[in-house]
Amino acid sequence: MVSPPIHAAANAQYTQQFLSNVLSQRGPLALPYAEDAKWLIRQQLLGLVENYPSLQPKTATFTHNDGRTVNLLQAEGTVPMVYQGVVYNIPVVIWLMDSYPRHPPCVYVTPTRDMIIKRPHSHVNPSGLVSHPYLHNWIYPSSNLVDLVRNLSDLFGRDPPLYARPQRPSPPNPNPDHRPSSSENSNSPLSLLSSFVRPGIPPPRLNYSLSPYGHRPTTAATEDPNEVFRRNSINKLMEKLHVDGEVLRKTREAEMEGLFNLQAVLRQRDENLSKELMKFQEEKEGLEQQLQMILMDTDVLESWLRENEGRVNKAKNVEVEGIFEPCDALSKQMLECTASDLAIEDVIYSLDKVVQEGSIPIDQYLRSIRSLSREQFFHRATAAKVRAAQMQAQVTSMAARASKYM
Repeated sequence: MVSPPIHAAANAQYTQQFLSNVLSQRGPLALPYAEDAKWLIRQQLLGLVENYPSLQPKTATFTHNDGRTVNLLQAEGTVPMVYQGVVYNIPVVIWLMDSYPRHPPCVYVTPTRDMIIKRPHSHVNPSGLVSHPYLHNWIYPSSNLVDLVRNLSDLFGRDPPLYARPQRPSPPNPNPDHRPSSSENSNSPLSLLSSFVRPGIPPPRLNYSLSPYGHRPTTAATEDPNEVFRRNSINKLMEKLHVDGEVLRKTREAEMEGLFNLQAVLRQRDENLSKELMKFQEEKEGLEQQLQMILMDTDVLESWLRENEGRVNKAKNVEVEGIFEPCDALSKQMLECTASDLAIEDVIYSLDKVVQEGSIPIDQYLRSIRSLSREQFFHRATAAKVRAAQMQAQVTSMAARASKYM
């Protein structure tokens, strides 16, 4: 059978569907990444696959040093490097840890059976863990997987991290004068590179039937009808699944976009509610202060009523004006200023009525109004100063009373 080649577009669609499914899972199967970071993780992995198709995302179980296990995303495959003008591949695994992308991923070199890690290596320890300046200087959100792999490719090209495993000892050389050259040393970089596989897509393999007469091989002319029907059915089913998966992917992406927009709206509303709550708290504190002032004024009035309660019976035959008298000089001055202000106000009102009736000329009215307004202004200014002095005296009295109770 001829296996159909995997096209780049189909691979990209499969990767998008896979990432959308695993990042949208909820419950026990959900990956431990922050919700606001999943979209960035998806975009970075898609960019990595687009630039380096040899690295494919998948999920796997990662075991921490303390024994905890967690299901994480990883990019597994090979990183291309150029050594002595030839392109080779280094097998690696890039783990996206729980705190990714705010913290860098973990990169491991994974040698095959016929490879060993170079010792010592300046950036790869014996366990395969890669230490690179790009990882140490990881900056969120500008750092990404594509730039990381590009830096790793340059690093491996300058100093390959893997060597070919030494071969078994060969039979004794009958020529004792023959010495192995540097290219025959199994621990040299050349032997390392000879063990790497060059990238490339192999041509499709056909089912050849070799002629016993040495003729050119030809493809099989006959195939089992059941096998052909089975293969066609599978192809149609895969096409239908691909279409359904594409529709589902677009639907899920639209839902995720709507959820992200809703999340932004909810965050904005939360900020607005917090601001309004802070305003209400400040208003509550101001009202409490006013309540305290009113309570203190109430205490002053009640104490005055208690002190003057006995004078009520004696003041039945006294005029109303004689009952109330200022308690101090400031109150007396305030009473005089207020009475003068109100009297001038009554005079101005009367002048307005008179001038409307035409009893006095307009020039005399204007002179009188100007003189009365000037006098009224001085009375009001004096009352404002007296009111400020009274408030200061009241505050001083309240402070003294409060210190007495403390």
